[in-house]
Amino acid sequence: MVGTATAEALSHNRVNLEQVLVGAGGAIANLRSLVAQVAPKMANVLLQGESGTGKEVVARAIHDCSTRSRAPFVAVNCGAIPAELLESELFGHEKGAFTGAVAARKGRFELAEGGTLFLDEIGDMPFDMQVKLLRVLQERTFERVGGTKVQKANVRIVAATHQNLEGKVESGDFRMDLYYRLNVFPIDVPPLRDRPEDIPLLAQRFIDLQQEQNGEAISLSRDALTQLCQCEWQGNIRELGNLVERLTILYPGEVVDTQKLPGRYAASQADWVQTPRHDPEAVAKFIDDLFKDMDDSTQEKVAVLPTPVDNNAEDLSGLFATVDQLPPVTPHVVDFTIGDIDLKQHLAEIEKDLIFAALEHSDWVNAQAAKRLNLQRTTLVEKMRKYDISRT
Repeated sequence: MVGTATAEALSHNRVNLEQVLVGAGGAIANLRSLVAQVAPKMANVLLQGESGTGKEVVARAIHDCSTRSRAPFVAVNCGAIPAELLESELFGHEKGAFTGAVAARKGRFELAEGGTLFLDEIGDMPFDMQVKLLRVLQERTFERVGGTKVQKANVRIVAATHQNLEGKVESGDFRMDLYYRLNVFPIDVPPLRDRPEDIPLLAQRFIDLQQEQNGEAISLSRDALTQLCQCEWQGNIRELGNLVERLTILYPGEVVDTQKLPGRYAASQADWVQTPRHDPEAVAKFIDDLFKDMDDSTQEKVAVLPTPVDNNAEDLSGLFATVDQLPPVTPHVVDFTIGDIDLKQHLAEIEKDLIFAALEHSDWVNAQAAKRLNLQRTTLVEKMRKYDISRT
């Protein structure tokens, strides 16, 4: 539940997190909830996740939902700036502070005054700079390189990394005190392979983006989209965006089927779902409803999404494989003749049933159940806790 202060902040800033953090699954819903909770606060946030998962998008969402949204959002990649220049980039320098400093220059802390400073790839920050950053976070003041004037650091820090910072702390490569200063509110940004149900909406977002930027768009056939939902996506959301752009260049205005997908995407790379005894007609109808029964503004865009086909088992055989050995799961039939549905709740019920069935078939061994669902064990445990699933 979103608290009063959070709701007021979101309303005040007119931010729709569902449009910013796109997806319909449980993982992205949990991420949106965390962003909504922490955004109005002053706490430092540490975003952890693989490259390409959209950590900067999450950081911007936190900023836009905060009371600092009218002030600057300033990003700096700590791994892309040479170590000898990073101090000057962060804190600025005075004229003559070093060779080439022909004029005074503001650093990122000053440029982000009153707003948010996003420290990307914080795990790559040199050790000596970690000490200086820690001092600023502790005292909320800093000095320009070559200067003596003490300036206030009125910024909110959001840091991000794709590395295991706890491991770097243990190895002595990252300061423990700085880690705990940054890790006040940790947020794990999930990889795309853990949220395949979001791929249709993300693909649509990138298709719309290509339409806006280049005036060209593609359509994805149902089979092509089904195939994409089975990929590993080691490059995560960035990789999906790059693929859509590539396909738009190669096949502008065309329907992209599996034959047009590049080789690495055309062959099945992972059986991310093995759905036990789902009624094929119910599953097909549910997927069609996902694309067809959205709000009016979205429905106009769905023309570039997969064209519905006859609801039969063969249409979805590659995505929803029948596994006779698994216990049955109650089909989730969607009937809009009796009223609207809550799409998030409906997806959550399906996810819960799949998790329970996988656990039952795996004799409640989490590692085996996670493998059947193509999830990491820790992700499965989090979902079990979320849905209050336990062996009775």
